[in-house]
Amino acid sequence: MSTPETPEEPRSADDGTPAEGAQVSEAEAELAAQRLERERIERRKAERQGPIEAGAKLSGTAADLLAAVRAVESGEKPPATVFEEARPAPRRPAPEPMRRAPVVPEGPAAPAEGTVGEVREVLTRGGAPAALAAPAAAALGEDAADLLREDPWQLLRVPGVRPEQADGFARALLGGEAGPDDERRGRALTVWLLEQAAAAGHTVLETAALTDALGRQGVPGPEDAVRNAIAEGDVLVFQDAVGEAVGEDEEQPVRVLVGLERCALAEESLADGLARLINSAPKQDGAAEEWERAASAAEGSAADLIRAASGHGLVLHTGGEAALAEPAALLNAAHGMGLRAWAATHSPVGRERFASRVDGPGVATVAGLLSGAEGPGRDPEGALAVDLLVVLDAPQLDVETAALLSESLPDGARLVLSGDPAVLWSVGPGRVFADLLAARACPQIASRRPDPGPLGELVSGIGVGELLQVEAPEKEVVIVPVRDAGEAVHRTVQLVADSVPRALGVPAEETQVITPGHGGAVGTRVLNAALKERLNPGPGRFAGFDPGDRVAWSPAPGRTLPGRVVGADGQGLRLDCAGETVVVPRDRVEQTVRHGWALTAHQAVGARWPAAVVVLPGDAVPALSRPWIYTAFSRADRHLSVVHGVDQALQRAVAEVPAKPRTTRLPVLLAPQLPGAAE
Repeated sequence: MSTPETPEEPRSADDGTPAEGAQVSEAEAELAAQRLERERIERRKAERQGPIEAGAKLSGTAADLLAAVRAVESGEKPPATVFEEARPAPRRPAPEPMRRAPVVPEGPAAPAEGTVGEVREVLTRGGAPAALAAPAAAALGEDAADLLREDPWQLLRVPGVRPEQADGFARALLGGEAGPDDERRGRALTVWLLEQAAAAGHTVLETAALTDALGRQGVPGPEDAVRNAIAEGDVLVFQDAVGEAVGEDEEQPVRVLVGLERCALAEESLADGLARLINSAPKQDGAAEEWERAASAAEGSAADLIRAASGHGLVLHTGGEAALAEPAALLNAAHGMGLRAWAATHSPVGRERFASRVDGPGVATVAGLLSGAEGPGRDPEGALAVDLLVVLDAPQLDVETAALLSESLPDGARLVLSGDPAVLWSVGPGRVFADLLAARACPQIASRRPDPGPLGELVSGIGVGELLQVEAPEKEVVIVPVRDAGEAVHRTVQLVADSVPRALGVPAEETQVITPGHGGAVGTRVLNAALKERLNPGPGRFAGFDPGDRVAWSPAPGRTLPGRVVGADGQGLRLDCAGETVVVPRDRVEQTVRHGWALTAHQAVGARWPAAVVVLPGDAVPALSRPWIYTAFSRADRHLSVVHGVDQALQRAVAEVPAKPRTTRLPVLLAPQLPGAAE
């Protein structure tokens, strides 16, 4: 990395702000994709047959949990003691996907005013904020008021509510009847902890981890709480084989896992869908000679990718920004053969960036593709009308979205998952791309195209655990040391508003600030307030926003789209997102719109800017990891400034702090369905 300095010499630059596409259809697409997911979960619940597969005799807590789930399947209350284990049930073959007609996007129905009023009354009586009435009614349904009276801990199903708040609410409603050993409390906390785990990326938790977490929440009998949650159908339990039995008389070791129904069924559905693609030969929609001619016309790993896709239903492709040329070459080759070939990205920003590399149409967002708002639509059987689908930024695929994609592809189609394995994983549950890379269930093509220049050299080193000193003669990388939080904020504003525009010709609106979190002395809230005061001061006439404010809009949890405020009226806040007007209703502004001069790395993943300012204050050390640093530093196309206040912690994080592990089942579910699994 370069020596500490600040850019000084000005030079001009063209406006390179990436377009984002139509944001209104993006929001509708997100809603429709959510509706598809709800339909899929209901269908998968109906498909579940027979007892959960078992591989060995169990004892203690594991046996109790297995007994609980089997009793639930038979319609009985599970016993607290061990019962004799049944023979293992063979895994059923992957079912043919149910084909669905295109879905017309529609928003979720708002809870009835009467329901909200009843919930508000119960909340007020329990000392909870009346503002929770609408979200509680939406989360718990039309019987929400009665449910909260009978089981106050169900308040934990409302996003943002914490256990201590639910405990206070329960004490206010139940008085002396509310205690830490209440069965209702244990069940609700079991579900809440699994929801927190899903938000952290886990699709399941090992029972020991779950019971330990319940113990830390003051649940006297954590094993009983898990059994009760299973009995009520709130959670599911699984046992997966671990390794091989030592001898013929030895039992195969297993691990017992507990998960939310939606995550468990999505992961099972994904394994079935991927196995169907792997096991079915691609449709011979182009002669082998045509594929070989296309591969011969390409170079290096692009040729390897074309050859792999020609004969396989699932292919994995890894690489950075420069490697996008290879899926583009594949898509162009498929178009040249007359195939129905499409690419899907996770945001309109990524869609526009990749579309510039492709000849003709064929690029959509994932949500738009699934809903039918973008892309080729669906065939008469309900499958996507594609012969080849390339999904970019594949590490951002969570299990629920990936399951929808795999189910939506017709037999004989080809699926290529392409992405940079070093970036942060999905915001939602699962680690689909990493699990598939580890499983080695299909061809893997690693790009041999490194990202160029000092930025590419720096990021490539971080990817393998080394923080390199790179030569940056054109000030591509600049380190700005700071001593405390106040100086970090001051220097960040100075870089965005003055130094980078003056020295490099990159205007403030094309420079993105990235910091580890929203809170703290140098989080996004503080930085956005300081940047607004400098770049667009105003009174915040509409919910804290003024025309010209740069914002980050979240049409759905975990999704962030940049935009700019153009005004407000009776309908809500009006945003300009790459020339398209988005109207955010008044009651949704606080929850879905933030100022956007500064983002977290999770919000920034999947997008790039001409310049990036990465802020590393002293209190950010616990949040730093190699994937975080790699993601933040690789958001810059031309220039990276690092506001550095973490001393040697940056180098230690790159060298010693990998991605946090996630507990998932995809490799175990997929392995028995692959060729040669029965041998």
